[in-house]
Amino acid sequence: MNDEQQRYLRENLSEEELVIFDLLVRPAPELTAEERNEVKKVARDLLVKLQGLLVLNWKEKAASRSQLQLAIEDALDNGLPRAYTKELYRQKCAVLFEHIYENYNGEGRGAYSQVA
Repeated sequence: MNDEQQRYLRENLSEEELVIFDLLVRPAPELTAEERNEVKKVARDLLVKLQGLLVLNWKEKAASRSQLQLAIEDALDNGLPRAYTKELYRQKCAVLFEHIYENYNGEGRGAYSQVA
């Protein structure tokens, strides 16, 4: 088992969840174990929301892109611990939107096999 596969097990996250988690915690902020668990929950919850938002041709539709942006902002605003400043929150929202835009096609299909 390689190091990354061991991380999935150690963090108790799927590959897809681990990518979102990493985007949220790297390179900052420093988090306690409890705060890391809160961020893991945000990653899981956000991926569930994505399944309903990433419809066919979602990238071409301004309304779909706006819904995605709002879903990301809501998930992070409601779930991230206090260690995230307003500026860091904005940065993480932008990074997540860019990641999803680059890696997910229509109907939620993307670089990860678990999104149907």
